[in-house]
Amino acid sequence: MTRPISHFALAAALVATTFAPTAASAAPVEDSPRVTTSAAAALPASTEIKPPVAEKRSHTYTHHGITIEDPYDWLYDKSYPTVDDPDVIAHVTAENAYFEAKMAAQAPLTEALFTEMRARIKEDDSTVPQKHGDYIYWSEFEEGAQYRKHWRKPAAGGDPQLLIDENVLAEGLEYFRLGAASISQNGRFLAFSTDTNGSERYTARIKDLETGELLADELTNLRGDLVWVANDTALVYSPSTEEWRTLEAKLHVIGTPLDTDVTLYQEADQSFGVGTGLSAQDDWLIIETGDNETSEVRLVPAANPTATPLLVKARKKGVEYHVDVRDGQLWVWTNDDHINFRLAKAPLANPGAWDTVIAGSDEFYLTGFDLFKDFFVIEGRLNGLDQVQLRAYNDPGRSTPILFPEASYTAGLSNNPEYDMSKLRLSYQSMITPSTVFDYDVTTGTLEQLKQQEIPSGYDASLYVTERVSVEARDGTMVPVSIVMRKDRAEILAKAGIEGPGPLHLYAYGAYGYAVPPGFSTSRLSLVDRGFAYAIAHIRGGDDLGRRWYLQGKLFERTNTFNDFVDAGRGLIAQGFTAEGMVTASGGSAGGELMGAIINQDPAQYGAIVAHVPFVDVLNTMLNEKLPLTPGEWQEWGNPITDKAAFAYMLSYSPYDQVVAKDYPPMLVTAGLNDPRVTYWEPAKWVAKLREVKTDDNLLLMKTNMGAGHGGQSGRWNSLKETAEEFAFILWQMGMAPQD
Repeated sequence: MTRPISHFALAAALVATTFAPTAASAAPVEDSPRVTTSAAAALPASTEIKPPVAEKRSHTYTHHGITIEDPYDWLYDKSYPTVDDPDVIAHVTAENAYFEAKMAAQAPLTEALFTEMRARIKEDDSTVPQKHGDYIYWSEFEEGAQYRKHWRKPAAGGDPQLLIDENVLAEGLEYFRLGAASISQNGRFLAFSTDTNGSERYTARIKDLETGELLADELTNLRGDLVWVANDTALVYSPSTEEWRTLEAKLHVIGTPLDTDVTLYQEADQSFGVGTGLSAQDDWLIIETGDNETSEVRLVPAANPTATPLLVKARKKGVEYHVDVRDGQLWVWTNDDHINFRLAKAPLANPGAWDTVIAGSDEFYLTGFDLFKDFFVIEGRLNGLDQVQLRAYNDPGRSTPILFPEASYTAGLSNNPEYDMSKLRLSYQSMITPSTVFDYDVTTGTLEQLKQQEIPSGYDASLYVTERVSVEARDGTMVPVSIVMRKDRAEILAKAGIEGPGPLHLYAYGAYGYAVPPGFSTSRLSLVDRGFAYAIAHIRGGDDLGRRWYLQGKLFERTNTFNDFVDAGRGLIAQGFTAEGMVTASGGSAGGELMGAIINQDPAQYGAIVAHVPFVDVLNTMLNEKLPLTPGEWQEWGNPITDKAAFAYMLSYSPYDQVVAKDYPPMLVTAGLNDPRVTYWEPAKWVAKLREVKTDDNLLLMKTNMGAGHGGQSGRWNSLKETAEEFAFILWQMGMAPQD
């Protein structure tokens, strides 16, 4: 089935996997000389360098009779997405120089962390092969390589064929990411897209797999999937507007000029985004448009994509639905009559007449479905734990649940590309069990483990314990928290000379209905093996405990998210997992907004904070409808342009606007100059204001990736090095860095 269209959430969730989808002269004052990044790198570790001080320039704006002063507005280069203002570049470069100078003394620790993290990763690793059509597909890393190679071989036997070598495509580039990759139904053509600067504006090419040549066709400035239609003679794609919005589904016939491409659907609402996909049997093109709370779907025969689209049901504010088609019958996942969604079906002749197949439930949160030839699968959560259930078409009321071996875990369908499947590919992991691939035999009901993540340097799960506890928030809501730590944590802390319960790292996201899974991380072990407890707070704003859990953390209930996190930390202190000032915390994107809010509310709790690409200038961003995502985000945050109450509420919690003169914990803040989701000036303005008003001497660092975007640096080793920097900062600030 097609999946909901996301905005900040998806890319923020990607960030989350590393730790949920934004003038005149700026010369620093005299005692803070401007330095370049290269100059800072040459400084000896003992050289003192003062933090950059951003100039304050008069700027005010007024909405709903309220006037706001914003003296750091100049850090927003008004030529964005081009960022070429020399004062802006000078300032972020000076911040990078300060970051490098201050972190120079921690270079040995960073390198040691990177080395141990890398030692846990199997360098020459590959995915489990999977059959699709006449071929078997897989991807692999070679030893030392930053990027993957993608392969296939005939299912009937034959030599492997290299489809894409990402390392070759990334050669000489500071940043590279493979986007969509789609094989034509006849297996001859490969369409793929790439991003080479982190702006998420992709360029697509087509490779003839018989000749190995690239066709002349080149689709630029696009987002989303590449869908083969019209008997493999054409591609459906979604171009990006200047404002980075996807408002069209277009058809490109291979070998024809781009200016002859046909628009299959054009969206008029700037807050909506358009996505496309194929039905289970590849016979219908599904064109979906929607925002964060409303959707609308049209169907077109895949063999005749220019036919008149069939509208399933006209949009209705607050109603989401997503569809698939099997044997001429429409299947619909929707929240039209229950907050936790129901599954329905309808005849294509009357696509809006939805008859319930599985009713919505207060207990079971239905998160999606997939149709196969002889059965269908529903996924969801029960008491916050992932569920995968098989159902028969002739008896959909009876479920066959797939049972997993642990009490706390994350699991779901993985790569199942064919309609006729007798074995389902599943992914599974827990906070102490490495990523595992299973095949589930539909006939026998047995799980076969195909692969478990190998940790070359060694890993003994019996050394660790994971718990799921509940903490009471201030409004009486019980918030679940997943925790992992060493069984011998007390002994580790004693050897390090740390008395008491020791440090705890707390992570959350808390937005867009993204539930942070209690999964496994090899990098996380570098904190846990040093005596940290590592906790994931399943706070409102995610949909961990159902759709209502998500709704209670958005719009005028947004502050529940921040309160839940603060109260979770306080509860863990009360339960003896950690102590006052021993909590470290991190979050990215909307989770970075969370970091900004919690330090405004309860700074004494935290010993160190890491905020990745933080969405902290909330009010200004939601007032600027020219920015890429703003119109589509009003359903999540509110529209302060038209709604005075939304303006006032947003102002009351927006981290940038709520910075005041008081002590703040040590902080590391990251940004991406090419980030289209959380624009670079949000963290830059926030750090500038914190530097101006905070009353402590705690370290405040900002690192801007000058050639990357929302997810930080690309390449597995570059990304891992940034995680090592983050952990080195945390250990340093917690007094746990090795002493000379």
